[in-house]
Amino acid sequence: MFYFADYQGSRLSQGVDSGVIPVPTLADRSGHLADQAASLTGEVSGQNLATLLSQKLGYTVTANEPYYTPDCVFSTQCVFPNAIIPQRAWAAPSQPNHLLQYIPLPNVGTDTFSTGSVGKTLRDDKGSFRLDGTSERWGLLSAYYYADDYTLNNPYPTGQGGASVPGFAALNLGRGQLVNLGDTKTFGASMVNELRVSYMRSANNVGQPAGGVGPSLASQGFVTGPGTPGIVVLAPKIEGIENLVFNSFVMGTPITNLTQANNTYALSNNFSKVIGTHSLKAGVRVSLEQVNVNPNPTFNGSFAFHGSETGSDFADFLIGVPSQYNQADSQAFYGRHKYAGAFVQDSWRVRSDLTLNIGVRWDLMQYWSEKYNQIPALNLGQRSKVYPTAWPGLVYPTDAGVPNTLVPQGNPLSPRVGLAYSPSKADGLLGKIVGGPGKTSIRAGFGMFYTVIQGNTIAIDEPQPPYGLSYTSPAPPLFATPFISAADGTVHVQPFPLTFPPLNASVNHPNPNIDYSPYVPLAGMTSPYRGNTYPYNENYFFSIQRQFAANTLLSVSYAGSQAHHLLLVYSGNPGNPALCLALSKPSAVAPETPTCGPFAEDATYVSASGQVFNGTRGPLGSNFSNDDYEGSFGNSNYNSLQASVRHSGKRLDLMLAYTYSKSIDQASSISDIVNPFNYSQTRALSAWDLKHNFVATYEYQLPLERLSRRAKFLTEGWSISGITRISSGFPVTISTSGDNSLQGSHPNGVNLKSLDLPDVTPGPLNLNGNPRNGLPYFNTSLFSLNALGTPGNASRRSFYGPGMLNFDLALLRTFRVSESQALQFRLETFNTFNHAQFFGPAAVNGNYGASLFGQVVQAAPPRLMQVALKFTF
Repeated sequence: MFYFADYQGSRLSQGVDSGVIPVPTLADRSGHLADQAASLTGEVSGQNLATLLSQKLGYTVTANEPYYTPDCVFSTQCVFPNAIIPQRAWAAPSQPNHLLQYIPLPNVGTDTFSTGSVGKTLRDDKGSFRLDGTSERWGLLSAYYYADDYTLNNPYPTGQGGASVPGFAALNLGRGQLVNLGDTKTFGASMVNELRVSYMRSANNVGQPAGGVGPSLASQGFVTGPGTPGIVVLAPKIEGIENLVFNSFVMGTPITNLTQANNTYALSNNFSKVIGTHSLKAGVRVSLEQVNVNPNPTFNGSFAFHGSETGSDFADFLIGVPSQYNQADSQAFYGRHKYAGAFVQDSWRVRSDLTLNIGVRWDLMQYWSEKYNQIPALNLGQRSKVYPTAWPGLVYPTDAGVPNTLVPQGNPLSPRVGLAYSPSKADGLLGKIVGGPGKTSIRAGFGMFYTVIQGNTIAIDEPQPPYGLSYTSPAPPLFATPFISAADGTVHVQPFPLTFPPLNASVNHPNPNIDYSPYVPLAGMTSPYRGNTYPYNENYFFSIQRQFAANTLLSVSYAGSQAHHLLLVYSGNPGNPALCLALSKPSAVAPETPTCGPFAEDATYVSASGQVFNGTRGPLGSNFSNDDYEGSFGNSNYNSLQASVRHSGKRLDLMLAYTYSKSIDQASSISDIVNPFNYSQTRALSAWDLKHNFVATYEYQLPLERLSRRAKFLTEGWSISGITRISSGFPVTISTSGDNSLQGSHPNGVNLKSLDLPDVTPGPLNLNGNPRNGLPYFNTSLFSLNALGTPGNASRRSFYGPGMLNFDLALLRTFRVSESQALQFRLETFNTFNHAQFFGPAAVNGNYGASLFGQVVQAAPPRLMQVALKFTF
């Protein structure tokens, strides 16, 4: 009988660097926008807004009048002479005593903010217990239990749609548990069976608002309550400072906090048998995953300001015309996923110096489903029989051709082959190269590997009408009353709070009593394309290992992979740029009616000839808005040269490793939206690509005992270890928050940015080798706003950010307590020389239109030190 127990407790309180964030200047905060005058290129979008501004300003404002023109000094020339927006023209929520006070003041120069004074705190307790025993009848039995309980206070919960500025922290609370039971039984001298049964549970409350909670939306200047065109508060317990998204920062409480409990049940069994020179192995694995979610899907609303009205996001905030308003409601949903896999392989020792491995795997592949069939799908033209009153194109599980997984399951086979060869040549030139028998190893392999569908797809496919709703304003709304369109004053149906129907509707038990009119237009839905298949990788490698002397090993390898059928997110109902352009001039539309432009794909237009257009989207039509597909049309490729040297000496253990690689894809995650008219337009460097990466690890036993034979109790057992890393940077991600493409792909909770990219002209990038000088990292003058009606010609990622030169060192002292017990003291330092590391995927601001576009805005942590004690027995 053997048992083992361990406990690890962590308590962390650490300042977190906010990075460098562009914020309004003091003059901007008073309405004097001279520094943003060049951005004020917009025109008054419609007569309703013109009337409201006229009432506030006390002079006449007309539709399509420019907000500002160069040298405008009179109200007869533009709406805001001298680029000054008087406070009387500000929206109620934008007033200084309302939301303006929560935007940080600049503290670095005149228009930037940065702080490291706000900290995160972590309490993490984890422990495990293992028990092993042997039985003549049952073999080796084992039981393992692991638990992890944590609380994290995160000052910048951007992963939950929260703030990137101080004051709006969120709590993450959770507990994970794992139980694993195993039995390993031998049968004679040539057969072994391994059985494993496991259960894992993870219960988390992620993004629970801890900062900014308390002030009511009404006290912030919003119209609220059922029956109004304002905001209905759906979660009073977390009502607080409204979530606002600007081009360069986010403020307010997080919007996607949720309580989630996951259960995973798994069983695996592997059987091995040796027959002569063949080592045969076969196995099977089955698992069931449950994701039970009680979400907060933007219960209390969120606004995005991207400059769609005036050209400046902050000016839009002041006059109260956001680019979009989002709010959602949903009941709990229950994701389910089943998996089964089986394999058989043969490791054949062909000769004493050659081994060949051949195998094949079978996988039962499924997309995720929802226990009560709450997840609908998009299928052009099909009318649902489950919900007969739904618009054509919105279908539900059990409708014709719609399984509960939304995509039919697959049963692919995937082969694998590998070899290992150790040349035995001992003489001649070849003998010198390979070093003789047992000194060189040559390995090669190829395999196909199918990938299960990631679980977060069920989160972005969360319930839609009638089980939930993700509302996006069909046109830029008014700030205080977001269910009124700013341009023409259209009052849209306020659908909240929702009344949910009974669960488990089906073709055999249809529900014909749902009124879908409050859901028009349906926005923010994501559905797997019904023709999808399953992602897989083709991995291949070739390596040569050569031993020198008795303790030095050189390895050189090539490794590559090709991934196919990766999931891409793209609009299933994009705006028609040509149609919007045709309706973008005042002369093209009826007098005093809105013109088409960015973020207005869902508005109604009347042409000069009297023809009415219910938006510019297609092919799903005007009942749908910015709704996306997850299509399995992506691919990627990775190629690398890898080299390493390992040396183990009496006192020194050293390993040097270098990788030269390149990875390319169309989208590095499902948050990277692609152009629905051209998936390959965004094919570029992968977000995680590291062209050069050199790592050295070492440990040296200090010979201090030589200093004194009498004081060995003080000098013995000292060593120093470390990791040195020299790396090129991550690719800089270029983006823009606008909608000049006129496709209306504005972020909807799935994709983090719109598909728009700026235009770029050829020229030298002039990368800044010393970001400490405060100059732009690259030549920003090469970039310009993408032309109206085009997605932009810049590459999403084409060059690399700042690299890394980092040293982590540790000083260790081992006290030998007995032959089997030792106590080790460790003084560990990270970034030992406190070298500024401008390293990371978001180190450089690549958002065109942000005031810090091209600037280095983030750095890795400074020097960190910790002391630890480790007892081994």
